[in-house]
Amino acid sequence: MLTPQEQAFIRYWEENRSRQKKVFRQFLVGIPVGLGFIIPIVIIVFSGWDKQVSDPSGDKSLMMVLMVALLLIVGFTAIFYQKYKWDQYEQRYKELLSKRGDEGN
Repeated sequence: MLTPQEQAFIRYWEENRSRQKKVFRQFLVGIPVGLGFIIPIVIIVFSGWDKQVSDPSGDKSLMMVLMVALLLIVGFTAIFYQKYKWDQYEQRYKELLSKRGDEGN
């Protein structure tokens, strides 16, 4: 017997699984996770905690490389996290369907 929460999850996932699989949506929803990775990096780089390292804001090419790297980190992390989350939900959905099918026999 499925619990009401499990039945609600099955209904929710049947309605939303195709919408949440789209890469653009995964990117938009996962941006906060990506920002959680790069904000500490930006703080460390621009805080000047190591006096022997030159300030990156003085060199335009270094700043451009840093910005591209940070954007790639945000993009990869956002999409990877959401794909992982989608796979977890899909696995749970299949397990619950299997559980529901076994009960019917």
